[in-house]
Amino acid sequence: MTHGPHIPFTPNARYPNPAVKLLTPEFAQYRVYSSSVEQLASGCRWSEGPVWFGDHRCLLWSDIPGNRILRWDEASGAVWAYDVAADGALSGKRLHIDADGAGALDGIAVDANGNTWCGWGSDGRPGAPAAELDGVRVFNPQGQAIGHIHLPERCANLCFGGMHRNRLFMAASHSLYALYVNVQGAA
Repeated sequence: MTHGPHIPFTPNARYPNPAVKLLTPEFAQYRVYSSSVEQLASGCRWSEGPVWFGDHRCLLWSDIPGNRILRWDEASGAVWAYDVAADGALSGKRLHIDADGAGALDGIAVDANGNTWCGWGSDGRPGAPAAELDGVRVFNPQGQAIGHIHLPERCANLCFGGMHRNRLFMAASHSLYALYVNVQGAA
């Protein structure tokens, strides 16, 4: 395995990493012995829906109780939800996507155009219009809502798949839904 110019190699002090266990010899072919489990970010109350966005070499995930989506950049290793001062102090906390009111984020997927598709529903507050919020909310790369797919229940996780990666699969509270869309999931 090679490491690109922007991915520094830092050897693990303990080879092999005890966090990775071989339950059968078959798994050995998938293990990188010089790799270790890394904590990329902390401070989330409930992380879900990590999705890799290859064109921008970043990972997006949701912090459900915080109603926010965070972004980790592979090249710098930074989580873009914060500004980092020269002394390491965090400031300028910002959201990539804001649930804005009674909406609540869940699992996410990214399409080939950079739009983020979020499982969506009510945050459970009294009077929240769950029937209007349940489904999938679509955001452009700047974090602005551009569409909503209504479902009769909250969507927890979703992914693009199918022969042409243009079928959106949506796992909801009690059902599985699918919809063909005019965009492919990010590769």
